[in-house]
Order: sequence, then C-alpha cells, then structure tokens
Amino acid sequence: MKLLVALLLVSSALFLSSSFFQFTTAHPTDDDAPAIPSGSCDSKCEVRCGKAGVKDRCMKYCGICCKQCKSCVPSGTYGNKSECPCYRDMLNSKGKPKCP
Repeated sequence: MKLLVALLLVSSALFLSSSFFQFTTAHPTDDDAPAIPSGSCDSKCEVRCGKAGVKDRCMKYCGICCKQCKSCVPSGTYGNKSECPCYRDMLNSKGKPKCP
C-alpha cells in the first residue's frame, strides 16, 4: 500500500511539473538576424516618434520593426509607409499594424 501511495505521489509530481514546462517552436531569433548598428535604428525611430503622444511605446515598436526590416524606417513622423513595405506590412497578434 505504501508503495502504491509513493508511486502515485511521484507520478502526480511529475505530471504537475511537466505542466510548467513551456514548449517552444523553432522561430528565428535575433541571433539569426544580420547585425544592424543600433544607432541607425535609434536615430531613425527618434525622428519617426518625434511627435508621438506615447513616445516610449512608439520607440519600442519602431525599434522592433526597424531591426526586423533591416534598418528601414519610413521618413517623417507619420505616413510614408510605402517607402518600407516590410515596416508597412508587419501586423500585431490582433491583425493591426504593429509599426508606428
């Protein structure tokens, strides 16, 4: 009986601990992307987000988009997204434009 209880405890502990593991899929990482000088994205995003109401959020997403689009950021503070199709076409999880 003690062996059965011990076996149940061990198996339930293994089952519960396995639910805490996060399964991942193979996605490209930042290590796979070509190296882009961070200053180029920072300065371009500084211009792009110059008139943004929530500048820190704008800078965050602009930086993400800039790095993924190989340092392409549209000119000006709004619009001109046709200059960078990658930047223009990037969507968030809700299907809305990700890049400012």
